[in-house]
Amino acid sequence: MMRYALRRLLLAMAIVLCATSLLFCLIFVLPGDPTAVALGPMASAAMRADFARRMGLDRPLAEQFLRFLAHMLAGNLGRDVFADRPVATIILDALPHTLALTVFGLGWAVLIGIPAGCWAAVRPDGWFDRISGVLAVAAIAVPSFVVALYALLLFAETLRWLPAIGAGEPGHPVDQLRHLVLPSLAIGLGWVGYLARLVRSSMLEVLAENHVRTARAYGIGERRVVFRYALRLAVLPTIALLGVSVGHLLSGAVFAEIVFARPGLGKLVYDAVITRNYPLVSGTVLVTTALFACCTLAADLLVAGLDPRVRAAL
Repeated sequence: MMRYALRRLLLAMAIVLCATSLLFCLIFVLPGDPTAVALGPMASAAMRADFARRMGLDRPLAEQFLRFLAHMLAGNLGRDVFADRPVATIILDALPHTLALTVFGLGWAVLIGIPAGCWAAVRPDGWFDRISGVLAVAAIAVPSFVVALYALLLFAETLRWLPAIGAGEPGHPVDQLRHLVLPSLAIGLGWVGYLARLVRSSMLEVLAENHVRTARAYGIGERRVVFRYALRLAVLPTIALLGVSVGHLLSGAVFAEIVFARPGLGKLVYDAVITRNYPLVSGTVLVTTALFACCTLAADLLVAGLDPRVRAAL
């Protein structure tokens, strides 16, 4: 188990390193002069030269890349030349908003998708199974930004049940929760469909296994068979999927934070790309990639710890 955890940790570190290195190369593929984009067409040559020096753009590309790797390994994310603040401080200010949005989006998927998939598997080919199957496919097919726009128009503009934009008043948890409902639903609705279909297929497979049939033969109640013997095994693939879903929810948070005008990493990286703020772009993508790798690592280790079959295969 320790060797497996060490291998997964090294793989996660390699993924973060490769992703951030690829990002560094892609940044310089963007068209246009970054100094002209950042300072505007009226900036003088001296202003552009000073900006390039402060951003480190006056150095050779290979030297910039090596400096970027050295700073990344040292935990130094650089300094934002526009706000004159450390990039790490800016990211830490925006990170709680994105994490709250991601957790609530994941909560929608877990609270709705797992019970729906379990109920559909217990009564296969029934009316609920058929309706939930159609709704699950529809939820998967609709992009998160489309859900965000229609949720904004329906619940915020037409019905006026929930606030439209912002993150709520600081220090008012209830107001902040009300501002989280629509954007978290927009990014989490698609994963409701994924989890519902995955739990249904896993439950059907587990319910047909020998130990479940044996439990039923001994007269154990159906509710206990479903929740104690079947669901505990059927939910294991879901745990692995949840680790992967965090990365997709983080990417969906970009659209939600733009549509609902919320502060967060998505809005931060969008504004940084527009202004060619390279240190902020690199730092934000590094943090989000690290979050994705950590969540995937945690899900893999949790599955290995809960499932004896996985531990036996290690």
